[in-house]
Amino acid sequence: MKTTARLLLAAALLLAVVVRAAEQPNILWLTSEDHGQQMGCYGDTVARTPNVDALAAKGMLFRHAWSNHPVCAPARTAIISGLYSQSSGGLNMRSMVPVPPGFKLYPQHLREAGYYVTNNSKTDYNVRAPANLWNESSGTAHWRNRPAGQPFFAIFNSTKSHESQIRTRPHQASIDPAKVRVPAYHPDTPEVRQDWAQYYDKVSEADADAGARLRELAAAGLAEDTIVFYYADHGSGMPRGKRWPSDSGLRVPMVVYFPQKWRHLAPKEYTPGGRSDRLVSFVDLAPTLLSLAGVRPPPELQGHAFAGKFQTAPQPFLHGARGRMDERVDCVRSVTDGRFVYLRNFYPHVSQGQRVNYQFQTPTTRIWRAAFDAGQTTPAQSLFWQVPKAPEELYDLRSDPDEVNNLAGSSEHRATLEKLRAAMRAHAESIRDVGLMPEGEMHTRVPGTAPYDLARDPAKYPFTRIIDTADLASNLTPAAVPELRRRTIDPDSAVRHWAALGLLMRGKAAIAAGQTELRAMLQDSSPLVRIVAAEALTAHGAETDATAALAILKNYASVEQHGVFIAMAALNAIEALGPKAASLKAYVATLSPRGPSPDNRYDSYVPRQLASITGVEIADPEEATATKARGKGKRKAANEED
Repeated sequence: MKTTARLLLAAALLLAVVVRAAEQPNILWLTSEDHGQQMGCYGDTVARTPNVDALAAKGMLFRHAWSNHPVCAPARTAIISGLYSQSSGGLNMRSMVPVPPGFKLYPQHLREAGYYVTNNSKTDYNVRAPANLWNESSGTAHWRNRPAGQPFFAIFNSTKSHESQIRTRPHQASIDPAKVRVPAYHPDTPEVRQDWAQYYDKVSEADADAGARLRELAAAGLAEDTIVFYYADHGSGMPRGKRWPSDSGLRVPMVVYFPQKWRHLAPKEYTPGGRSDRLVSFVDLAPTLLSLAGVRPPPELQGHAFAGKFQTAPQPFLHGARGRMDERVDCVRSVTDGRFVYLRNFYPHVSQGQRVNYQFQTPTTRIWRAAFDAGQTTPAQSLFWQVPKAPEELYDLRSDPDEVNNLAGSSEHRATLEKLRAAMRAHAESIRDVGLMPEGEMHTRVPGTAPYDLARDPAKYPFTRIIDTADLASNLTPAAVPELRRRTIDPDSAVRHWAALGLLMRGKAAIAAGQTELRAMLQDSSPLVRIVAAEALTAHGAETDATAALAILKNYASVEQHGVFIAMAALNAIEALGPKAASLKAYVATLSPRGPSPDNRYDSYVPRQLASITGVEIADPEEATATKARGKGKRKAANEED
């Protein structure tokens, strides 16, 4: 009897798997890195992308698809979590924060729904993923390893178009450099054309990888049982693409194919060979996956399903954000309605083209910067380097696809500006944008708490006061100085941090007006507030103020003593001060590159800062060992490079 019962149970379980497989589609994601819509199916006549073009010809492409963040780690964090990375706390490049207790990442939901879930090539999340997130996650992970009859979800990521491959030399371009279109923001030089031509070649290689995976699926007889997505992780790896949250850095190709068997799960506007004007972004992918699998997306997900049983109506806006990029701090929010793009620069005192070490390895970046320094760039080409940035930017993609004609001051476009400004503010409030807090405070304000949860406690994160002060600080109007001075004594350190930044951003006159408050802030309970006050008083204070301020920067520059966030802030201030902090250069050269941090993902940043200040590469055998261990051969660049 026991044997019979076991056989009956096994048969029932097998039947359940077969029934589930019949009711749930296989789902294949083909992803690539660092490229925008420079593909034939999007009308680019230079591109050679026959495989994705063929997929689009029988499927559908989205005209307006955005990565929510213009660099890989926060972009992938938005995908895996279904949360905007400025909401989860995972916005800053190659950072690490806890997932909120009880919160599930989408592979966990899919596994619970009966899927065999695999990821081939890349993770690189800024949130701590559980060890059993995937059935397989490696270079050998594959849908064919699943038990017979089990539905699968599989990702295959191509690294061929990664930024690092654009600058690999020697390279004989297959695309004629004379035929590429150089955008208005880049100087038109042979070297820049070479980089663009090589970029197109690498996109073709990524397309070939996608073609190989599609042929593999067809050979297994699964092409008509599998829903296929193709997308890239953010805009092109060329400078002012990758890392910048305008359309050039966020717009991606996204092509979907629904075979006839699963056509009822397609977006409502789906037609074979069609084009959708629906606004979609990466934060929508997790709820869409769950909807395709027949799982109602949980309410904590911030995206909207655009396909499947639980698809929603199209959304009116897409949202983007930029935080710290490697060793350089910035704070930008962006929004589009599909035609206009609005950017809010909360750090107007730093340029779009801050010296991120990794970005400067691309020839175009160095040539472009040299031309700017020599006064040889056009106004459109100079925008990337100029300081201050405009606090607000507005671009009409219909007439200005390169986003170089800022309409924020145009009376004709005032209503559009106000609409998108309000959308940005409402969105920040609805998701509790924790990225408006200094990064270090996300880890120290309530130790052990996920930033997502921290931001939802009004006592610990007074959002309205913080965003109001950030807005006041960064609007650069002189009339804001009296109120900024009043806010230097706010009970919340993030508010005080923004108040001090507001005085620093405005320069000499504002610093002189607020010198009493800034002097008091040298004794603030928050080291991050002290550092901003010290930078301001060193830049434009009296000699006695500068002496005391430099002593504070010297003290906090040690990562050994103060940890990575405080040291990074102090070192960025020292570098920004240039000759005014020259007396600290010899001391900086003696500092250790290693110190306390929440995760080894932060470990390369202080060494880069030390090298940038001193002009000498800082030897760090421990970091070299860690880098070597992160991967082998080609996969090393894909998994851990920027």
